[in-house]
Amino acid sequence: MREMMIDENKKKKEMNEKILTDLCECCLTLGFDFSFEFLSICVPCLLKAALKKEENEETQMEVEMALFALSSIGYCKVPKEMYLSELKEIIQYHQEHLNLTQLAYQSAWQFLIRRILCDRNLEDVIVNELHFGREAARELKELTRNVDWKRGKEEEKEKETKEVIMTRRWIDIVDNFLTWCALWKEGFVMLICSVVQVFRAAKVNNEEISSRCIYLFRSAAFNWNMKVEDLLKGGAVDAVLEEMKQSTLDDEVTFKCLEFFDFISMRLKGKEEEKMEEEKRKSMKKKVFEKLEEEGYEDAIASFHETFQLLNKECYDDFPLDISDYFLNI
Repeated sequence: MREMMIDENKKKKEMNEKILTDLCECCLTLGFDFSFEFLSICVPCLLKAALKKEENEETQMEVEMALFALSSIGYCKVPKEMYLSELKEIIQYHQEHLNLTQLAYQSAWQFLIRRILCDRNLEDVIVNELHFGREAARELKELTRNVDWKRGKEEEKEKETKEVIMTRRWIDIVDNFLTWCALWKEGFVMLICSVVQVFRAAKVNNEEISSRCIYLFRSAAFNWNMKVEDLLKGGAVDAVLEEMKQSTLDDEVTFKCLEFFDFISMRLKGKEEEKMEEEKRKSMKKKVFEKLEEEGYEDAIASFHETFQLLNKECYDDFPLDISDYFLNI
């Protein structure tokens, strides 16, 4: 299939546009090939399909499938000349006219955010032109209101709601954004707030999503462009403390919680930012540790701080299997 498409393109033979679009969607969704030669055929083809603006259900589904296929492209390099102008038009048109489905809109963002890894110049477009923080926060708040979080666990396993799936996808892409983006704005506190809302809504009946929120907070704390003050304002510190109280806390989540506080602790030692005023740094440190002290965790965090220096933080297997039991019983 791949060879046929490339061969036809080289020979400049005409191929039915709908058939070519279907082939591109199939190949990308199944992860057949992400080579430059192949992407140079598929990306323009799918963006052309995604640019359709007719307001009918059939067109909406065609656009959704095209953008969903594009979101399947991994973290490989795609020249921005191949997609950026069209993708900006798609996102900005939706922001004005709300013509995309939830999945289509999220897929457009997922494709774009994944490109940051190979092209840091995209950050200004994503943050300042397309307003990712505002848009992601709005989408998450809307999903949190619409998800039936009280559905039974067995029922949820049998049939996940569309809203639950979309919430998971948004949490993952926001996690990627907070991991890689070096351009931080104070307004992103609302993005952290929206994830905290998802965490609190999901923590009783959807452990997977609540755990993903904890991983996201850990990613934010590890991003040295993210201010500790914003994690406090957004409620991330409180959310991680709430998670640590859970009687069913597993070892991997414990590890992420401890890393979260370890990263914050290191940054508040005075070397986080040269621009941070000493008094402000001390005030921030006091606020964080007062929260820990209120919950009785300050000694526990301190006792693990030196351990972190000896272990390979990238290797979760270095932690003993009973670490969460030990932590919860301190």
